[in-house]
Amino acid sequence: MKLLIVEDEIELLNTISKYLKKEEFVCETAKTYFEAEDKLASYKYDVVILDIGLPDGNGLDLLKKIKVFSPESGVLIVSAKNSLDDKLKGLDLGADDYITKPFHLAELNSRVNSLIRRRNFKGNESIVFNEIEINPNAKTVKANEESLDLTKKEFYLLLYFITNKNRVLTKEAIAEHLWGDNIDLVDNFDFIYTHMRNLRKKIKKTGANDYLQTIYGLGYKFGE
Repeated sequence: MKLLIVEDEIELLNTISKYLKKEEFVCETAKTYFEAEDKLASYKYDVVILDIGLPDGNGLDLLKKIKVFSPESGVLIVSAKNSLDDKLKGLDLGADDYITKPFHLAELNSRVNSLIRRRNFKGNESIVFNEIEINPNAKTVKANEESLDLTKKEFYLLLYFITNKNRVLTKEAIAEHLWGDNIDLVDNFDFIYTHMRNLRKKIKKTGANDYLQTIYGLGYKFGE
């Protein structure tokens, strides 16, 4: 899952990013309103962690733009201790949740995971697609009741496909989602084929159906 952390306190920004990366999130950061605006216009995120108090703009205005640029993204507002009005305005504008400074990183992680479950998995702990079952929290996968031994990238690749089932995903979109915007620096996306081949092989080994389809000239699709 890919996150954008918008926070002008550099030390806090780095601390949050480091912690959530250890929780296996792909994290990108923005220190200012305009840096965040630029990233939101260029990339897609599962969750935006948004500090309202930015030095060069109003975080609530940025929230309005998130709903235009990336309406499918969840938004977790970070607010100051006594800013009840900002919290309520944020929720009215479409934010999914808020957390008040100071906060424990474990609580932030729990709220991000809860938000992802609500938006992408309808609040369920597990995602079931026919004979395939994924538990995003435990990071486990079963196919035909048999556990799959997946690498981290294979797990998140399958999770990304299932949450976007029946949609064609380009190689560029897959690479950006799983590796972050630094993927712009690579010359080609041949490495995705290797991950796809290994994932398909492991799924088929259990006797499960092969739902991973290559759409020549476009990308890949997961579905029946």
